[in-house]
Amino acid sequence: MRPALLLLIAAVAWGQEAEIRNPHTTPADVAAGAKIFRSHCAECHGAKGEGGRGPNLTTGVFFHGSSDADLFNNISNGIAGTAMPSLFFPPDGVWQVVAYVRSLAQGGGEQRPSGDAARGAALFREKGCLGCHLVRGEGGIKGPDLSVIGSQRNLEHLRRAIVDPNAEVPRQYWVAKITLESGSSYTGFVMNEDTHTVQILDFTQGLKSLSKQSFRKFDIDKSSLMPSYEEQLSDREINDLVAYLWSLKRESHAHEGRSE
Repeated sequence: MRPALLLLIAAVAWGQEAEIRNPHTTPADVAAGAKIFRSHCAECHGAKGEGGRGPNLTTGVFFHGSSDADLFNNISNGIAGTAMPSLFFPPDGVWQVVAYVRSLAQGGGEQRPSGDAARGAALFREKGCLGCHLVRGEGGIKGPDLSVIGSQRNLEHLRRAIVDPNAEVPRQYWVAKITLESGSSYTGFVMNEDTHTVQILDFTQGLKSLSKQSFRKFDIDKSSLMPSYEEQLSDREINDLVAYLWSLKRESHAHEGRSE
């Protein structure tokens, strides 16, 4: 077993994770970590760590522990209760990813929005956005949960989602349209599919499990349900909405050293 991994295991056993330091922090290590990141992490965190399905990593704020040992553990083993999987790489490679992730926050900090978050919050309600989006327990299910979107997306992504929602539509938000031989129809998100059945979250009827043998038609619409607001809102209103969405952040426990 490699010495770096043995040291980490020993520290974990004694509850001294914060004392562990990344042994691979040279420019060559950062470059190697960048390659691993682009091939294994960018799909969720963005090509430059700017956020996507996973959190924005360019802020230097990590919500499940901020020490080198925490980052090593989260990358190696994944994070329970989240979409973060484990990364099956040798310890040296994981440390290189840690080095690259650290480097992402060295560009001067996170950019702040120019709009007014309070006006954006009012506009969010006025335009009926809660009809489709869930925000901290309130809202609909036709769009992504925005409760912590400010921790997942940077300003560029947030603005693009408002003005050009078709630019990026995650697979889980493709809309299935199913018609049965009986004439019954369902429209919603596919939650699960196997050889014989499809589980669909129908927009009006809730979760349904349907037998494929009864299908007359099964179509998938990959476009966004959300309309573009580029022509419907002024630049100031868009900036205010972006500021509000950016303010919806996950509470950080970085000062506690370890995540719960």
